[in-house]
Amino acid sequence: MPESEARAKAAALGARAVPRAKSRFRESVEAVLVALLLALAIRTFIVQAFKIPSGSMLQTLQIGDHILVNKFVFGPRFEVPFTQISLGQLPGLREPRPGDVVVFIWPKDRSKDFIKRIIAVGGETIEIRDRRVLVNGRPRDDPHATWSARGGLDGSCPFGCKQPYLVPPGTVFVMGDNRDQSYDSRFWGPVPVSDIKGEAIIIYWSWDGPDQWVRWDRLGRLVY
Repeated sequence: MPESEARAKAAALGARAVPRAKSRFRESVEAVLVALLLALAIRTFIVQAFKIPSGSMLQTLQIGDHILVNKFVFGPRFEVPFTQISLGQLPGLREPRPGDVVVFIWPKDRSKDFIKRIIAVGGETIEIRDRRVLVNGRPRDDPHATWSARGGLDGSCPFGCKQPYLVPPGTVFVMGDNRDQSYDSRFWGPVPVSDIKGEAIIIYWSWDGPDQWVRWDRLGRLVY
């Protein structure tokens, strides 16, 4: 074979070996898919945003507060994306404890998420007398609780009067900080620990509709 013909064949083979460059459209699509997968992974395993729709957690959380919830502290749930269906749960850093402000699946309607404060955990007893929360027969430090001046849901002994309520194992008893205006475990029972989505950690945005501007003083506040 002549030398010139051999060189031509080698050049042709080399040209075929070079992959074609990706089109800009394909690169854009791949970048969007990677970003979506990353956002979904962060939402599932690390942190998720929620908005406060009611005043049950006043004064700790205001209507219109937007918060971030730490999902890995108690162990992230493997959920079918954008559903409440759990496929399992990873181990967490610690167990939920009294005082934690948590987001959980509402036992009465599993399509909804609620946010409340843990008052007692499995194995503890709870009763409420004269606006005081008693856990295992002793007053529990309750600095975030507010009661209305007119009374309301509190009364002299609204919960656990005849017999202190025993929180079942594997569950927590939750209440809103706005005690007279909170629909919570006093009415619909305890929350399974497996239904807790995470712990509220920070307010990243806050406003209450078009009639009120941004509450700049609340941005960046830790939730505790």
